[in-house]
Amino acid sequence: MDKKDKQGSHKNIWYGLGRQRIEIPKAVLKSKVLNNAFLKGLYLCSLGYYPKAKGHYTYRKNGLQENFLFYCVDGHGWYKLGGVQYEVGPNEFFILPQNEEHSYGSSEEDPWSIYWIHFGGDSLPQFNATPATKNHFKPHYTKDNGDIVALFVKIYQTLEAGYSIDNLSFVNMSLYHFISLFIYNAKHYPVNQSVKTDWIDNAVAYMQQHINSNITLGDLCKHCQYSTSRFSSLFKQKTGYPPIDYFIQMKMQKATQQLDFSDRSIKDIALSMGFDDPYYFSKRFRKVIGVSPQKYRLLKEKVMI
Repeated sequence: MDKKDKQGSHKNIWYGLGRQRIEIPKAVLKSKVLNNAFLKGLYLCSLGYYPKAKGHYTYRKNGLQENFLFYCVDGHGWYKLGGVQYEVGPNEFFILPQNEEHSYGSSEEDPWSIYWIHFGGDSLPQFNATPATKNHFKPHYTKDNGDIVALFVKIYQTLEAGYSIDNLSFVNMSLYHFISLFIYNAKHYPVNQSVKTDWIDNAVAYMQQHINSNITLGDLCKHCQYSTSRFSSLFKQKTGYPPIDYFIQMKMQKATQQLDFSDRSIKDIALSMGFDDPYYFSKRFRKVIGVSPQKYRLLKEKVMI
């Protein structure tokens, strides 16, 4: 039976009307990507679009060495990961991590239409360990004003034009942006103010509003209505920093802007950032930025153009 006559999934590949699929040959990856220090950190392996994918089903006992990202735009489907089955509907996506048993399939009554990408790289273990990525091993709603599909089409058309180093470089640089449109969706498409925002984003916004003041951990916990221990634990889990350390970093970032774009004295800048003691301000600045405010300003003056 010819492939064009096949319907449904065969050897973990779906065949059906309207299918779009490109797999970068392993020989190309080996010769042009895997030996390229710039590209091998995170790179695209294949991508596709399956419309109304009736009969779509895949099971992999040992998973794959790479990740999958699935974006459902219509219909329904499901996937199973870590012994848990999840249902997936329109405008939802999920990531399947490398080397983990999984299965997925389309609804028989209302088959899904999906865009998908398959990506690997030396940085994949670190990528999968980040809270932002791990959070999306479960299905999440994603907002799109056309950017996601437009970028997918651009990547697809670029690969259709061949595997030149320029094309592969463009595709893999675009890959980072494409993934960020999903796992950092709210940063690309701010939610309506009437919708409840992520509480950590809310806490950071509160810090920004009080960047010139002194706020305590208690102030943050009260604002977000969390206990101190719970707030601190979850905040560090998502950002990598304790809340007040994060706030101090934001203050120092603001201070560097004043050092860059004004002639204000160090003492004046310290006061504007809520520090009564310029010496303590300089100590915290050095810890975060790596040099004292005075040295930072001198170094910047030497490189300004």
